[in-house]
Amino acid sequence: MKEIICIMLLCALQVTAQKEKKEEIKPIPKAKSFVTSHQGVFGGKTINYKATAKETFLTNKMGDSIATFWSVAYTKTPMGDVGKRPVTFVFNGGPGSASMWLHMGFFGPKVVQVDSDAIKDDGAAPYDLVKNEHGLLDLTDLVFIDPVGTGYSRLVGKGKGKDFYGLKEDVDSFAQFIRKWVTENQRWFSPKYLAGESYGTTRAAYLGKALEGSGQNMALNGMILISQALDYAGSTSIHHNMTSYITYLPSMAATAWYHKKAGQGKTLEDFVAECRKFTYERYSPALYKGNLLADSEKEAIADKLSYFTGLDKTYILNSNLRILMGRFQKKLLEDKGLAVGRLDGRFMGDEVDKVAERPHLGDPASYQISAAYTAALNHYFASELNVKMDRPYITSGGGSGWRWRTVPDGQYWEPMPVNTAPHLGETMRRNPAMKVMVASGYYDLITPFFDAEYTFARNGIATSRVEMTYYEAGHMMYTHQPDLIKLATDIRTFLTAQ
Repeated sequence: MKEIICIMLLCALQVTAQKEKKEEIKPIPKAKSFVTSHQGVFGGKTINYKATAKETFLTNKMGDSIATFWSVAYTKTPMGDVGKRPVTFVFNGGPGSASMWLHMGFFGPKVVQVDSDAIKDDGAAPYDLVKNEHGLLDLTDLVFIDPVGTGYSRLVGKGKGKDFYGLKEDVDSFAQFIRKWVTENQRWFSPKYLAGESYGTTRAAYLGKALEGSGQNMALNGMILISQALDYAGSTSIHHNMTSYITYLPSMAATAWYHKKAGQGKTLEDFVAECRKFTYERYSPALYKGNLLADSEKEAIADKLSYFTGLDKTYILNSNLRILMGRFQKKLLEDKGLAVGRLDGRFMGDEVDKVAERPHLGDPASYQISAAYTAALNHYFASELNVKMDRPYITSGGGSGWRWRTVPDGQYWEPMPVNTAPHLGETMRRNPAMKVMVASGYYDLITPFFDAEYTFARNGIATSRVEMTYYEAGHMMYTHQPDLIKLATDIRTFLTAQ
């Protein structure tokens, strides 16, 4: 009997130990803050400003601290009339990307320079960190936000990854942070903007709706959506996704034009316009006919696809008139043994396997500049913002096992592609003062510009308050110096337009 009791006690202890291990609570260290004063020239004006790099605690419904958000805020000193000084919240995408790219590439007081023509790799140190005279601090304060699992943002206390790593969960955490920041900095009367890139635009469209709820209705003045990704049907190049064949074609044409494989003797804009017309009027109906398409029609469509993409007609016919983006990246410059970039088709990678179906080294538009951005941010934080942390700044993380469901477990959910565009449409209808700027790169082969046009023409979006702008670069158009200047000019016009 004693042996049985001992065994039962031992089992109970093991169960308790396992439960305690599962419910392990992370420490809640004191939040760190680093404040410095600076002066710079932005838009031709000398601006004094304060930089505040800090951790902000996020809490659960019980008021327990579960995470810290890392942010860097640049605020004009003195601010002046709080009701006239805008604040723009800036974030990148991923999901699971820190705000480093927009911080060190475009919006920050200093930016890193990489090869504007996308020819040279960033190589190794030293790198070129320069004053950003095209920055926007003369017009708006800026708050750069890193989601949990990126930058210095992390879980604390009872926080778990599932509380943050999902479409809705991520949006809720951003809404909580923004409300906290606005309250702590007494900025409820300030005009408010969101500026997101890539998945950051997915977040922004949903976030605008979330900020209207939770008993703290916050109305936005506008959104700046860089390389929008609102409806994933148009930015997911996979077999049998009919939408993607349509939305990617004009970007393929633009990239083929850039590499002198198609459209020679025409301007980029004219060639793209020609491809748009073909896509709407002939290619889309042909795709929907499928096997009902007559052989003569199929031949004619293949001829035009070859004309626009620079790819061999036979290859296109063998692809059943459906060109996947990964294949296009390898086939376009196959004669040179190069693969073009996905984030930016101007970039080229020299791969070992010249005949692989898709690039295997990664994206040259990413690996050719990432080291420069990472080094620049770490150097800038240490040398100018006096940031001293006990852990590394994570440029990418927290995206593993991302929850795409928008409804609770157990509730019916049709696994369709993510689409937050209807949220944006609803928010614009409820808030007639809100305007939107959409910035697209012609050579963006991951979030194509034609997909932006296709998305914003639908979903209940008030197109009269949407400004579409275009750039001769890719996903991060600001890596191309002329487009950094143009993007800054376009945003200035957007922010100051009545």
